[in-house]
Amino acid sequence: MTSTQQQTLRQQVLVLYLASSALDSPVVGWSVYDGTGESAPTTGDSDTPPYESGLDALKDGWRLFQAAQLLPPQPGHEYDVSFLKHEFFFEKLR
Repeated sequence: MTSTQQQTLRQQVLVLYLASSALDSPVVGWSVYDGTGESAPTTGDSDTPPYESGLDALKDGWRLFQAAQLLPPQPGHEYDVSFLKHEFFFEKLR
C-alpha cells in the first residue's frame, strides 16, 4: 500500500451524561460528534439516547477516554442545580 492509498482514521466522539458516576447508570443527556463526515448529528435531533448506559457504549466498541472528576458539593450547596456532572467521553476511530 502506498502512502497515497493509506486510510486516514477519523474520530467519532460520544459524550454521555449519566444519572450517577457508575458506568451502568442510565443516560440522562448526550451529544455525538462525527469526524468521519458520514453523519451530522445535532443537539436535540433525537428523544432517545444512543445507549441506555455508558456500559452499553463500551460493549458496542466505544472507548472511554475521560470521565468527570468526582467532587463533593460544598456545604450548603448540596441541592443547587447546575451542570450535569457525570460526564463521560467515548471515542471510535474509523
